[in-house]
Amino acid sequence: MDQIIEALNQEDSSDVAAKRDWVRNHYEPQDLHKYDTVEGKLAVVDAILSNGWVNSEDTLKLQCLGIAFGDALAQHLGLSWVAVEDKYGRDPALRLDGTSVLVFPMTSISKRIEQGQSVDVYDLFNGACATINDTARHSA
Repeated sequence: MDQIIEALNQEDSSDVAAKRDWVRNHYEPQDLHKYDTVEGKLAVVDAILSNGWVNSEDTLKLQCLGIAFGDALAQHLGLSWVAVEDKYGRDPALRLDGTSVLVFPMTSISKRIEQGQSVDVYDLFNGACATINDTARHSA
């Protein structure tokens, strides 16, 4: 089966929104607006990791952090959420409009934590931005 790339359907959107809300709701109600900025997204992901509020067995929560991380990438680089389906299943991904560049942020944090690595959210973000920009330049 080839990859099928399409807009998020209702189920995809609901799943991504639920994961996003789990992270976003770590802010106090009066501070929820902080999630509206790239820095606010990265800060809450960093706080959750730095405070040890999730561990390597919390795959779902780690994937929630990946969605928030993806939201920061999308906002900073102008990426769009899409669904990618292949023989392994269906996952949310980010696509750089007008290119074939796909990024799968949902597992970007979970894979590292589950392998026992520490994650510096800001380094991961800067590295991802550089890689995406470089890939986009070379695929144009």
